[in-house]
Amino acid sequence: MDRQLEPELLDELPATDPRAIKSRRDLQRVNAWMGNTLIMAHALRSAFQSRPPRCLVELGAGDGTFLLHVAQRLAPDWPGTTAVLLDRQDIVSQKTRHGFGELGWRAEIIVADVFDWLRDHGTQKWDAVIANLFLHHFSESQLSVLLSQASQQTRVFIAIDPRRSTWSLLACRLLWFIGCNAVTRHDAIASVRAGFAARDLTALWPAGADWLLQERPANFSSHLFTAERGFAPVSPSAS
Repeated sequence: MDRQLEPELLDELPATDPRAIKSRRDLQRVNAWMGNTLIMAHALRSAFQSRPPRCLVELGAGDGTFLLHVAQRLAPDWPGTTAVLLDRQDIVSQKTRHGFGELGWRAEIIVADVFDWLRDHGTQKWDAVIANLFLHHFSESQLSVLLSQASQQTRVFIAIDPRRSTWSLLACRLLWFIGCNAVTRHDAIASVRAGFAARDLTALWPAGADWLLQERPANFSSHLFTAERGFAPVSPSAS
């Protein structure tokens, strides 16, 4: 199945549109159904086994609830982490902001275009940059720019997106069963068609010998990509 980009309705609706509000609530159920919260928490723990990160950035954070649910799994062992939530819209509720505070985390909300923000903060470094159901919105040329910028500003990059497969498309047909509205059902199919498979993202990551890249299916319909800096290549002659 070739990758195909098409507009998603939620991206075009005003943030206050009732259909958009309902769709953002739907996405919380979709994330739970796909197991993305658990996948991201496990990937972060694996990347930071020696010490927790001081700061992590989520690109395309939306209403912030995904990262809050991830934080709820990590907070007992990761006190005092700063969560930077970046999105084009300011839609993180006070309840969600307070939720981070109750976990002992600090939440910083940034309203900006991801490309502008990465470019303007080119010399700044973060422990981790993550993205959930976000990268599939972009073309290969845009992703090459985004991944190149991110690789210069973090030592850990983790992304979860829809897996581009016939099974994932079939699973989209079941979203009505968990109460998702027409916007969510339309966008789910579009996101799978624009999703990733095999080593799509690995091919777009900038070349470098000190990166460990892993890309694989996760759960039944997610696609996981991780990049960790600081791994020396193994000599072919090493025993």
